[in-house]
Amino acid sequence: MQCVIFHFDVVSPYAYLAFEQLPEALAGISHHVVYRPVLFAGLLKAWGHKGPVEIPAKREWTYRQIDWLARQAGVPLQLPTPHPFNPLPLLRLTLACDAAGRMPNRRVVEAVMRHAWRGQGADPNEPDRLAALTAELQPVRDPKADDVKAELRALTDAAIAQGLFGVPSFEAGGRLYWGLDALPMLRQDLLAKAG
Repeated sequence: MQCVIFHFDVVSPYAYLAFEQLPEALAGISHHVVYRPVLFAGLLKAWGHKGPVEIPAKREWTYRQIDWLARQAGVPLQLPTPHPFNPLPLLRLTLACDAAGRMPNRRVVEAVMRHAWRGQGADPNEPDRLAALTAELQPVRDPKADDVKAELRALTDAAIAQGLFGVPSFEAGGRLYWGLDALPMLRQDLLAKAG
């Protein structure tokens, strides 16, 4: 069984689309996925990059492209207001749903991703919405606790040390794959290793 590590930040529409398309990309391959939240802003800062939506022309392109990509894939997507939003509460919630050192499962990541990207354009951090999501997920740790915050920082620092520069990123067989458009390449490499 091959291990795929999925590095994500819920603020990224490309990470959301990759999350939704990952099962199809891995269909027929014996695998398990480890979902690893990281802070995209931390990656950008470490590498001295601007985020796509910080560049006006790229922002317009990104929003047009994600709308088109979602429709092509048949994945529901509605841009949340505001965007970009602060992803920290949602990233910490994903980690708080499991004991320290254990990564969130697909159900938790799905709930958080869909909260942001299928929320009819609502603010993902609106207090009542965030409280309802927290109640649904029933975290075993306090998302605001220092150990949860430290865990997210450590995961982000480890990703930077490994050479990750964006999300979504995938890790398999000691190799890194970046971006939604890397899914076919990831699949091909996994199939070659399985064969």
